Amino acid sequence: MHFKLPETLLLGAATAATQIEGGDTNNSWYDWALLPGRIADGTSPLRADDHYNRVDEDIELMKRLSLQTYRFGLEWSRIEPEQGRFDEKAIEHYRSELQKLKAAGIKPLVTLHHFTNPRWFEKIGAFEHPDSPRIFLNFVRYTVEKLADSADEWITINEPNVYAVNGYFFGTWPPGKKNDIKALSAVYTNMAACHIASYREIHRIRQKAGFARDTTRVGFANHLRIFTPRCRFNPLHRISAAFMEHSFQNALTAAAMTGKTSWPVKKLPASVDGVALGGGRFYDFIGINYYSRDAVSTGKNGVFKNVPHNDLGWEIYPEGLRLLCERMYRLYKAPIYITENGTCDEADSFRSRFIYEHLKILCESALPVERYYHWSLMDNFEWAEGERIRFGLIAVDYETQKRTVRKSGDFYAHIIQNRGVTGDMYKTYVENSQYRV
Repeated sequence: MHFKLPETLLLGAATAATQIEGGDTNNSWYDWALLPGRIADGTSPLRADDHYNRVDEDIELMKRLSLQTYRFGLEWSRIEPEQGRFDEKAIEHYRSELQKLKAAGIKPLVTLHHFTNPRWFEKIGAFEHPDSPRIFLNFVRYTVEKLADSADEWITINEPNVYAVNGYFFGTWPPGKKNDIKALSAVYTNMAACHIASYREIHRIRQKAGFARDTTRVGFANHLRIFTPRCRFNPLHRISAAFMEHSFQNALTAAAMTGKTSWPVKKLPASVDGVALGGGRFYDFIGINYYSRDAVSTGKNGVFKNVPHNDLGWEIYPEGLRLLCERMYRLYKAPIYITENGTCDEADSFRSRFIYEHLKILCESALPVERYYHWSLMDNFEWAEGERIRFGLIAVDYETQKRTVRKSGDFYAHIIQNRGVTGDMYKTYVENSQYRV
């Protein structure tokens, strides 16, 4: 065996509602895609993978891949199409999907917010609005109360730092603000408050429904990167790397997980709609989304020369996953969920090697990694890049909606079935799977 999976490690895949469902015109990303030049290939999430109408077909594909767990998102704009008005048909759709996953033997991990907002929430300023924690909590209460008996693992918010930085600093995502540090700080602060209040409420609702506290796990999916000085002997590069690491991820991580704040996160409110915040431990697992590392010079980040990279030019750096897991476990001491890890590789020429190297490094680490979610289950609408960027274990022809399991998807299925990678598997799937440099 090249490596064996620990008995406690479940393997699955991840998706996001807006990226795969299609058919929803009531969300912020649909409106954003209508603006000229916002999406690289001119597509929109209106088509996506039509998953909303193809749940049964896609669960059959998950079974073919032998997935043990599946992380998927709920579309807020479907569940609460107007502020305070909830759609029973939408919540029943998600209840049905959860029941079908369980019947297939696939454990669900449910994400409540994954980058998109209902149109009405976006119009009032979304998470920049001072009342946004209460508004979000209202959605969370309704949704979790309706689904409390169908899911015991929850992600409150996906990558709040990416949402905030792309929307309020780089301006490449809605609402398109650039270098608005005041707004960025408000969004960081409000999203941390949203997470803590939601964490408390999900546990309260599940306990009220008769479930013991330790049967519920709640966290958030934290986008973490490795920030490396381009020249380690240059003090300005080292200072820039430390500053980026703190302002992009460390400050928000500490605020959401413990309630302790530092710039750019402001002091959190004492409570949200009757739910006390304060300090504490607001996570049952450490959620890590990991893709790459940055080469940091003076105030700039980029990619080192002559390193393996994917279709988007991101460096492929498996060692970074181990480093981040060790760092986060040292600080927060909890089971680790790799809530996203994957690579864009349209030709499927190196995805198998990517999966192999990242899983191998986890299995050799002796860290308590209990979940690994490959991003993504299938090709999807990849935000500002549109449909052209391919992350899926399953290839999707958007015109016909035909799904085809890639060779890397077969490899992933065999890893799950064999609980590791054998010599024959390595020779078949990995040996000739080579990165571009």
